Amino acid sequence: MNIVQRLYAVGSRPAAVLAFVSPAVDLGVRLWVGNVFWKSGLTKIQSWDTTLYLFSNEYRVPLLSPAAAAVSGAFTELFFPVLLVLGLGGRLAAFVLFVFNLIAANTYPGISEAGIKDHTYWGILLLILLVHGPGKLSIDYWINRRRS
Repeated sequence: MNIVQRLYAVGSRPAAVLAFVSPAVDLGVRLWVGNVFWKSGLTKIQSWDTTLYLFSNEYRVPLLSPAAAAVSGAFTELFFPVLLVLGLGGRLAAFVLFVFNLIAANTYPGISEAGIKDHTYWGILLLILLVHGPGKLSIDYWINRRRS
């Protein structure tokens, strides 16, 4: 057995394990990131007066009035995480939340260094989901298998 065959033999078992757990990891990432945005959306609708105040006085959302930005922000954070978690339109949901995350991180002038790190972390996870897709434990995967 030559060196290439030995390396292949050594690497094939871990690769098989990783392939087996990959769908669970994909689901875990979707649940983690979806939960972050879902909780933020719930916070917005639980205290609407505060949300309107923040969009009027703190956040600097371009192109939208504060009320329209508040409504669209709450909608985005309550609708797209559900799609992301279900893996229904998973790449679209990841894209929308990725863009939303960029806007959120750049329109709040008082964001802390820890806040920037959080937004960066969420953005990286969303980018992975955007590129990789929602995985095998998703409605998208089930739909695509039914079509084939």
